[in-house]
Amino acid sequence: MSRIFVLGSLNMDLVIESSRAPLEGETITGKNFRTCPGGKGLNQAIAASKLGADVYFLGAVGKDSFGKEMKEALKKNGVNISNIKDIEGVSSGIAVIQLINGDNRITLDLGANLKITKSDVDNFLSIATKNDIFLTQLECNFDAIGYALEKAKKIGMTTILNPAPANLEIFKYLRFVDIFTPNETEYALFSEGGMLDINYLVITLGGDGYKFVSKNESFKGSAMKVKVVDTTGAGDTFNGAFAYELSLNHEITKKALDFASKAASISVTRLGSSVSSPTLEEVLKY
Repeated sequence: MSRIFVLGSLNMDLVIESSRAPLEGETITGKNFRTCPGGKGLNQAIAASKLGADVYFLGAVGKDSFGKEMKEALKKNGVNISNIKDIEGVSSGIAVIQLINGDNRITLDLGANLKITKSDVDNFLSIATKNDIFLTQLECNFDAIGYALEKAKKIGMTTILNPAPANLEIFKYLRFVDIFTPNETEYALFSEGGMLDINYLVITLGGDGYKFVSKNESFKGSAMKVKVVDTTGAGDTFNGAFAYELSLNHEITKKALDFASKAASISVTRLGSSVSSPTLEEVLKY
């Protein structure tokens, strides 16, 4: 099994449920407030690790209680956290999530996530080999993300970029990306004005499953029909589960993508982001 190296965000999710979004200047009453370790990087790393992958993480947190809790969540789920930095004088990343009838609206303060350096990347990937997988998103600083993609590609690693939240600043680094995994909205933004020159494209379609496109073939896969409780982290579960499947044999197959889609479908039946991703046993039995 190949190792998975994740450069990603750690955000403490502050979640509150409500029947609708407040209007400008309005205060409404919500319910069921809770906190949960999250961030796309953390979610994807835990999703892969819970399935049985060997996962290493590069990230940064503030010297606060949220940072300690997020590191503990990763460690508890078997992720190597030796490359997570504690940054003085800055908050850990925060995601304020309003959950409305199972759908979410999110406001981010990335905080310490923006403090990753090229030197951190060099240390992190110093033990990586061409047989390993590199997975990242867009909730950290772009100079570190771009540098890491380029370095991982030079090593010969399989590189996966989940371009979320969408930002065209990453466009100049796409030549270092093997597999691009946007959702429909992100894909529309990145493909505006021309086709994306990506070897392998996986578009996640929420409850409609996914679409795969390469230079040689394309196909669609459906999602399971489930009762949706909370969509937060579903895309992250898909990416983590897909990376896990690739770590087994490096083959991008419909079976691997269907597995990832199934894991994501299970995750939306539960509250939370990182805590909602399933174990391998749960995916196989569901």
